[in-house]
Amino acid sequence: MSSNPQLAGTWPVMSLAEAHARLTAPGAPFETETRVIRGIPTTVWKNAPPTLRELLLNTRAFADRTFVVYEDERVSYDAFRRAAIALAHALVRDGVRKGDRVAVAMRNLPEWPVAFYGALLAGAIVTPLNAWWTGAELEYGLADSGSRVAIVDAERLDRILEHLPGCPALERIYASRAGGTAAEPRVAPLESVIGCPADWAALPDQAPPQVDIDPDDDATIFYTSGTTGKPKGALGTHRNSTNVAVAGSFSPMRNLLRRGEPIPAPDPAAPQKAMLLAVPFFHVTGCMAVLNGAIATGGKIVLMHRWDALRGMELIERERCTAAGGVPTIAWQILEHPERGRFDLSSLENVNYGGAPASPELVRRIGEVFPLAAPGIGWGMTETSSTFTSHSAEEYVMRPDSSGPALPIGEMKVVDGHGRALPPGATGELMARGANVVRGYWNKPEATAQTFADGWLRTGDIARLDEEGYVYIVDRMKDMLIRGGENIYCIEVESTLYEHPAVMDAAVVGLAHKTLGEEPAAVISLKPGMQASEAELQDFVRTRLAAFKVPVRILIYQEMLPRNANGKILKSNLRKLFDAAT
Repeated sequence: MSSNPQLAGTWPVMSLAEAHARLTAPGAPFETETRVIRGIPTTVWKNAPPTLRELLLNTRAFADRTFVVYEDERVSYDAFRRAAIALAHALVRDGVRKGDRVAVAMRNLPEWPVAFYGALLAGAIVTPLNAWWTGAELEYGLADSGSRVAIVDAERLDRILEHLPGCPALERIYASRAGGTAAEPRVAPLESVIGCPADWAALPDQAPPQVDIDPDDDATIFYTSGTTGKPKGALGTHRNSTNVAVAGSFSPMRNLLRRGEPIPAPDPAAPQKAMLLAVPFFHVTGCMAVLNGAIATGGKIVLMHRWDALRGMELIERERCTAAGGVPTIAWQILEHPERGRFDLSSLENVNYGGAPASPELVRRIGEVFPLAAPGIGWGMTETSSTFTSHSAEEYVMRPDSSGPALPIGEMKVVDGHGRALPPGATGELMARGANVVRGYWNKPEATAQTFADGWLRTGDIARLDEEGYVYIVDRMKDMLIRGGENIYCIEVESTLYEHPAVMDAAVVGLAHKTLGEEPAAVISLKPGMQASEAELQDFVRTRLAAFKVPVRILIYQEMLPRNANGKILKSNLRKLFDAAT
């Protein structure tokens, strides 16, 4: 399936609305129907698996394919399914019942998806916890969710042991790759239940536990990044997850139609797609879009212990990865790496990213360096179960500052401060609703009432929609500075900095000012071998934006800017840099 915008002829030959209508019509690959969910008529994919259990069991169709690669370990779909079912039976024997919470806290390892699906097959609400969290933060997640079982790796086990008194509901901990059993009686090796990954193919081929699971039953609790206050657990259903899982090929098919090419028939003998995963499974992008998306299509996932551009290129070449990405900086690091020429990266068909603004220059560079690969971006959040809009290939090239239109199973509107819908082109708060929007926050009725109403999600993003429904994210409501009464959208200044040929990463923060309230300042990192001074960058912004938006200080950071697991830049950390530099 060619997605190369450089090879496109006259584009588009079909409108966005017509392409959506064609793809969602009766009998079409993405046929939709209306279901009443919690009293609200909702558009859903008609042929999506009803629950994540069916999504997993459908992998029998490609049992012999490689599912996941980690270093020198390779796990087939058949072995993965056997291990997940074996773990599900063990959890049921432990007393886990439908609706109990099972936490998963580990790095990206082959055991992570086994733990995730093992818990789901037992009827539990699986609760992925941020593996970057401290012991105290992990304690919060375990206690807040009331998790009955935790499945962890050695490092997370070490972090939580001293915090177990604060987790009264926790009855069992399965530890993977922990070397030995801790003195804590609740801890047992995960290997005692399912063995090591090399053993999974020999596990019994059995049916999962008999648990009554409905599409609108609770399935997951993903914690928000908690940039303000304690993280909130977004409570998602099986339908939320499966509707995202099958959406991955929608945008490429839409591009084919708009390009004037036919939709190819499914080909079981086609070469396997392979994704280099540089984001964590415990984030909705890694889990909902990548993990579940791969399971829906029989794709291969190539794991990394931690992101490193050189190692990433080695793996793309070795595993013939067809897709890579994460946040825009990862794409830049591959594009600008001085040793990129040593590697055969010709297998890449897609370079996708999100979670941060990306300059139009990045789109151009992808087309220049990887002429057979399509750039892609999207918008989503924890509360939308990841992907809500999709944008790739020609669509993205033509609108490089947009995050694309909503999937046909979702809708968006922009409202003013009184909740009134605004016309196209007007800026306000983005609202979203649809089949992949979670039903609320775990045990937080007030926060749920503030954020969700009549199926609509208050995203907290400032945005505008154009006449065709493409969304343009202007800024986060909480990431806007007010300098002497003038609003400064950080994303606008950041996007301008990204236009400078030497800038690879950029973030704008507010510095307190006695009379103006606050002033903009920026932290940037440079592309390898490039140079730029503070004055040069300020002059660059000054020629493109109003004077009050020009950062009063710009610090040059020698590494990739610090981010949380969701890919969001940790601006609180960056503000401390200015304190240290004073």
